[in-house]
Amino acid sequence: MDTPLKRTPLYQAHVRAGARMVPFGGWEMPVQYTGIIEEHRTVRRAVGCFDVSHMGEFEVDGPEALAALQRLTTNDVAALEVGQVHYSLLCTSEGGIVDDLTVYRLAADRFMVTVNASNIDKDWAHVNRWTGPGGGARWRNVSLETGLVAVQGPRAEALVGRLADRDVAALGYYRFARGTVAGVPVLLSRTGYTGEDGFELYVPWGETERVWTALLDAGRGEGVAPIGLGARDTLRLEMKYALYGNDIDETTSPLEAGLGWVVKPAKGDFVGRDAIEKVRAAGPRRKLVGLEMVDRAVARHGYQVLKDGRTVGVVTSGSYGPSVDRYIAMAYVETALAAVGTAVDVAVRGQAKAAQVVRTPFHPPSVKKG
Repeated sequence: MDTPLKRTPLYQAHVRAGARMVPFGGWEMPVQYTGIIEEHRTVRRAVGCFDVSHMGEFEVDGPEALAALQRLTTNDVAALEVGQVHYSLLCTSEGGIVDDLTVYRLAADRFMVTVNASNIDKDWAHVNRWTGPGGGARWRNVSLETGLVAVQGPRAEALVGRLADRDVAALGYYRFARGTVAGVPVLLSRTGYTGEDGFELYVPWGETERVWTALLDAGRGEGVAPIGLGARDTLRLEMKYALYGNDIDETTSPLEAGLGWVVKPAKGDFVGRDAIEKVRAAGPRRKLVGLEMVDRAVARHGYQVLKDGRTVGVVTSGSYGPSVDRYIAMAYVETALAAVGTAVDVAVRGQAKAAQVVRTPFHPPSVKKG
């Protein structure tokens, strides 16, 4: 018997707005409203609102909370200041990626971890396997208590600032603060998955629609629109941001995925450290690269990458990139073929279509670094 799809607190709002709803990670989610390309361009040129309430959130506190996260994740949690967030990974003992995630330092001994929707149960089991019951780290799965709305685009600061009780312009990239938006208590984070400036608003589950409606109403003059998962995917692809299940999984080493920058072996032992360091010593056998199609064709997930007729890799994500007006893709290729400028082919429906390894991101980021 199939498990019923879960729904976010914004499900009815999406239906009323005419969204096309699809299954995603066990949830019924909006893939598009007016169209993927139009929505993509709205985010690049103005501002868009995304329902990402399907994402999971774990909280951990206590005197051993820091030690638990240092053991579980690859990045150095001790380096985080209160009010700062970083990107990190959970790995298996064999060095594969269980999930990619963000870690928020809420207080000296209190943290929040945001995980992918499709991995909530797996990640929770992984946490319990490696931390066990009791001890000085208390974990809570607050995924179904927490709504999440992303506001992304060059006009995001103006829109959120209109409804917030604090100066959002003063909030730096990968920093967060507590406050209110439309009178609702929120954790306001200057983060995103689009390459544009923007915010992610963590709100009480039952108040999510109030915040969503207020943002769309207040943003009419900014050209705001609701944005579906389809445009979220093309936006992140243009930035070469990994999507779990497509570009990274438990068979993937962080080093071959280009995520070595969030692996900090100097901090001490963590799950997967020894295996990852073996890959580092030997050098990864394949690398995740950006491809631009020379021939007009869409390189889709699972398509083979060829060199002189020989299979040398596999496409993990691919689409038309509306901001760059090119067909682009991410693919694992043999390390010897990962250099920018390397010519390869992609097997598209039985035909070899020409492509080239290019610099990434495909589109320059516009995040607010200052």
